[in-house]
Amino acid sequence: MQRRTVVALDAMGGDRAPEAIVNGAIRAALELNIDIVLVGDEFAIRNATIEALPEQVTIRHTTQVIAMHDEPATAVRTKRDSSIVRAAEMVRDGEADAFVGAGNTGATMAAALLRFGRIRGVNRPAIAIPIPIPGSPRKQLLVDGGATVDPEPAWMVQWAKLGQIYARTRLGIAEPTVGLLSNGEEPGKGDALRKAAFALLETEIVNFVGNVEGRDLVRASADVIVTDGFTGNIALKTLEGSMMAMAGLIFGVLDEPEFAPQATAIKLRLLEGAADLLPDNTGGALLLGVNGVCIISHGSSSPDAIVNACRVAVAGVEADVVGSLAVALEASSSARSDAVVAPAVV
Repeated sequence: MQRRTVVALDAMGGDRAPEAIVNGAIRAALELNIDIVLVGDEFAIRNATIEALPEQVTIRHTTQVIAMHDEPATAVRTKRDSSIVRAAEMVRDGEADAFVGAGNTGATMAAALLRFGRIRGVNRPAIAIPIPIPGSPRKQLLVDGGATVDPEPAWMVQWAKLGQIYARTRLGIAEPTVGLLSNGEEPGKGDALRKAAFALLETEIVNFVGNVEGRDLVRASADVIVTDGFTGNIALKTLEGSMMAMAGLIFGVLDEPEFAPQATAIKLRLLEGAADLLPDNTGGALLLGVNGVCIISHGSSSPDAIVNACRVAVAGVEADVVGSLAVALEASSSARSDAVVAPAVV
């Protein structure tokens, strides 16, 4: 009998923890037929729900919590019995197949990086955010969504390669294109980081289409959009805030008396159409470049988001996405080395 996937879930991280995390874990275990280990304070976990935990959900008690405001690296070093650190160690030690966390993003990344280690050839990890394109079955991949805010240009080339591999293996895009997020489409646009990254991407990345702008998000432009984690995180949150503001405007208009007869049907249709754009329906994003499956969820994750984050984790485990990334990156590096040292044919 095949063993069920085991997910180590940080029960203490996120704006709505532990209640949203625990209730999401119960649903995920039953709906996805997986085992979940809730990592955190046992008393708080048991008091977070009126439901009895099913047999697929167990608890790994910890005595410390890394708060949202804690400095990530320091917290991971000093709070060794925190839920984030212990969950990452479960994956490292083979007790769990994946780590899911909605808490302090920097600490989650640092714990995964320090406990899992990096895939060979990767300098720093990046968060890969799938972005649905309305009216299209395809998705874009934004890399980095907030893991590394001050990268070297060469790291962005690594992220482009990892993003292309992920887009092929998980998003089903046969020949993914890569764009560099900048403040203009022209090659000379951008700050020093973007100009240096552009030159490297142009040389090393197949299907590099050049610079793209913020307006190219959520539409059929580049399949993989590469940027630093600082800019990427701002772009994502700006996109999220803009969609919420637009939704508020539209629903406000529909609440006016003259639209009352059609309002309910229109609202339902809009909600159906926008379902893929809701963060809760995405659930979480893979941390690219670490030697294990780590899914980073939104800080305001609901139970629905936790279920979907676990779904993303299971898919990553079953597809051996980390192994695929490692093999493909090694092959890419070997091919480049052979091209450099191969003797000329006379």
